[in-house]
Amino acid sequence: MTETQAQTHDEPHRGGLGTRLNWLRAAVLGANDGVVSTAGLVVGVAGATGDRSTLLTAGLAGLLAGSLSMAAGEYVSVSTQRDSEKAALATEERELEETPEAELAELTGLLEEKGLSHELAREAALQLTERDALRAHAEVELGIDPDELTNPWHAAGASFLAFTVGALLPLLAIVLPPPSARLPVTVLSVLAALALTGWGSARLGEAAAGRAVARNMAGGALAMGVTYAAGALLGAAGA
Repeated sequence: MTETQAQTHDEPHRGGLGTRLNWLRAAVLGANDGVVSTAGLVVGVAGATGDRSTLLTAGLAGLLAGSLSMAAGEYVSVSTQRDSEKAALATEERELEETPEAELAELTGLLEEKGLSHELAREAALQLTERDALRAHAEVELGIDPDELTNPWHAAGASFLAFTVGALLPLLAIVLPPPSARLPVTVLSVLAALALTGWGSARLGEAAAGRAVARNMAGGALAMGVTYAAGALLGAAGA
């Protein structure tokens, strides 16, 4: 294979891809949620009052509550996934001990389904079983790499940090500028950040970026518009 061919075939087949995508996904989604939820909160409060300390207090409370909630939710979700993976591996290990011939036949059939002839699939199954039977069944049958199980701490930490970073943008944008510029600066900053996270999520999913960016920006704009209107109504009513 030439150097050019190697470069054009530089696809993400290396080990650990699932783990990297797991925390990258959590980071992008966490940042997006941090931007949208905090922007909605501070813009809503800004609709009712222009007091800087009130905006800062509301924004910080939303940042802490949101980041901790995201981290806890991601930890629970990924822990459940990891428990399921470990249970599936334990079941497979038991079946390999109790019915090795049936498991060999099953592995052969799975390799045949991937396009190998019966003879070649049988030979490959035998070699894989001799090398590491559990790994072979985990990867071919279950789609699990035993050495790269999903890590709930990675996902939780990525979500916490990403939400915090995302939330800081609208928080700083609403409290740092002078009162007359707060809303324009916040809205423009938030829409720019949402365009970036929309592009990032599209890249991770290998999807078209245009639609993802448009959806992200439209959702953020709608959230800010609704919360600002609600805050303005409550402020006018003296609530």
